[in-house]
Amino acid sequence: MAGCGGQERTTTEGTTPTASADPSPTASPTPSPTPTTGALPDAYDFTPDPARVPRTAERARELTRNASLEPADWTPGMVRHDPYENAGTRPLLPDSCVWTRTALPPGMLDSYTRRIDMPAKDGKGRVQGSLTVTVHRDEALADREMKDTVQESFRCPVQQLGGGQRLDGLMSMHLDPKDVKNADATLFEAGRWTGPGSGGPQEYVWSKSRIGTVTTAVSVKGAKGYTTTDLIRFAAEAGAKLLYRVELELK
Repeated sequence: MAGCGGQERTTTEGTTPTASADPSPTASPTPSPTPTTGALPDAYDFTPDPARVPRTAERARELTRNASLEPADWTPGMVRHDPYENAGTRPLLPDSCVWTRTALPPGMLDSYTRRIDMPAKDGKGRVQGSLTVTVHRDEALADREMKDTVQESFRCPVQQLGGGQRLDGLMSMHLDPKDVKNADATLFEAGRWTGPGSGGPQEYVWSKSRIGTVTTAVSVKGAKGYTTTDLIRFAAEAGAKLLYRVELELK
């Protein structure tokens, strides 16, 4: 899923046709077109420009807004959720396993969330998505966020989201670095969610990635008529676009 940002590029060199329809015996043969294929890199090798890495809250806010997606940027047909934005706080999962939002800790410069949905249509339910971009003061703190996140599903296999929403059956895993082509690190989580309007237990997928001091997260709550593969595709598309925009902000 995380490798969706990588691409294989193929180009073909053009040839110039021979002027005569009856070439002489001494004419040089026209070379055949030779395709050249660019292979995917063995590992992610992007290095942020130190001058572009946020050092202040103001610059961090600029990055998080520029990197985030509007509904049409994610997938055509998606719309704003209500509420749409949440800024200046961070989600926290305490020992009660009930998600809450708290003020940013000293090591976090900014965290910005947008909620974007795929409306119910053609007999399918409403898919709910969210995107979060977070900027830390240094890379070690961003890496710590990634490591702590994996432990959350083990510490709280059942989680309350508020408003009667619940996650259960959660499993998290780090993706092998050699399989991640668009970030320094990526993790993936899957489970089930229930809540008002869900129509019963639905699939849930979530991913988080890191580039330098910046982390991105995408969650997708499923609905009637959508498969897990559909949800993974939604999350992968948004995740790849977020990471590309983070790179643009850091290069």
